[in-house]
Amino acid sequence: MHGLPSGDGAAFDWKDVLVVIICVLLSAFFSGSETALTAASHARMHTLEKEGDKRAGAVNRLLRQRNRMIAALLLGSTLVNIGGSAFTTSVLTVVAGENGAVYATILMTVLLLVFAEVLPKTLAINHPDAMSLRVARFITPFVSIFGPLLAAVEWIVRSVLKLAGVEIGHGRTMISPYEELKGAVDILHEEGEVERSARDMFGGVLDLQVLHVADVMIHRTKMRTIDADLPPVQIVREVLSSPFTRMPLWRDRPDNFVGVLHSKDLLRALDAAGGDASKIDIDDVMNAPWFVPEATTLEDQLEAFLKRKTHFALVVDEYGEVMGLVTLEDILEEIVGDIRDEHDLAVQGVRPQPDGSVLIDGAVPVRDLNRVMAWSLPDEEATTIAGLVIHEAGAIPEAGQVFTYHGFRFEVMRKIRNRVTALRVTPQEAIEG
Repeated sequence: MHGLPSGDGAAFDWKDVLVVIICVLLSAFFSGSETALTAASHARMHTLEKEGDKRAGAVNRLLRQRNRMIAALLLGSTLVNIGGSAFTTSVLTVVAGENGAVYATILMTVLLLVFAEVLPKTLAINHPDAMSLRVARFITPFVSIFGPLLAAVEWIVRSVLKLAGVEIGHGRTMISPYEELKGAVDILHEEGEVERSARDMFGGVLDLQVLHVADVMIHRTKMRTIDADLPPVQIVREVLSSPFTRMPLWRDRPDNFVGVLHSKDLLRALDAAGGDASKIDIDDVMNAPWFVPEATTLEDQLEAFLKRKTHFALVVDEYGEVMGLVTLEDILEEIVGDIRDEHDLAVQGVRPQPDGSVLIDGAVPVRDLNRVMAWSLPDEEATTIAGLVIHEAGAIPEAGQVFTYHGFRFEVMRKIRNRVTALRVTPQEAIEG
């Protein structure tokens, strides 16, 4: 045997060194592959497979048997780590005698930590998709060959966990697919890969499943309505002075809605009457009102609007009382943001100030405020900004009171009866600045 002689007559074999190097490289391969495959984008792999990429198909097959794949990679990593350590001990024992085991432990710890763990995993976590596509074809046969052994390992693991009271798979329901999608888009936005407008639109589409018409409706206190018993001439004037094309009509009392008047229908009736508004019978022109429950989701309401080919509905509570109205535009604004045309009122109720604070009307919805100002105030417990302050305070605050919640300073500027009508909201960074 060719090699260097040692103190006890044994020879140093360079083949052992080569084996150690190979073991470290294989350990790096298994370690990096595990990180890349577990971090790979399922959506991207699914898209690539549909486009005919066979490598992506291999990745998807591995991900569908994730537990077995991880077990195979850990098996491979364990085998080469033990083998490498054994050969290193053998080599250094020849060179350094009985202290060789100590030196082998130190050397292998450094080699495996730097070159078989940190380096490959850093590379994999920064390029998971590309690396997954490269390694999948090598990992697939390894998983197939050791399949029976890995199946036994899986059974042992499941049995032990079951004895400990842990059921495999139950933890995957911690968050819903809806939350996973929103979280993924938020992360992509923070990383600069998705524009804020695209993130908001995508989030708006997902929110249609969880928001209700009560969250976006125009409250009855802000509804513009007309008394159906007014003279037709006056009703025409009311419609022409309104920025809205559809007007709810009531009779006897303001909460007794009997119909909805469309401006186009009124103009046709006016034309048919030769321009004489007094000849118009409003009951013949108006349409029957459509009432929808406030608990209806926006997704269901959007579908209902499309089926009925109408854009307007009155919202009622569980007792049948009208709480407000909702339009197709209100739902679309949840997706694309505020929609304004030349007839819309200019007041938005959000007025940024030079000192970094923002003057806000109490009735401004929290969701609209978050979208306009890029804030993240909670909107689960209250619809409007005034409602949020009342909810957090646990009472109706007085003008001049100041509160600090969720990283913002809320100052009540104006209160009318039991309604908070104006607030000054200042982000924490503006206060500290």
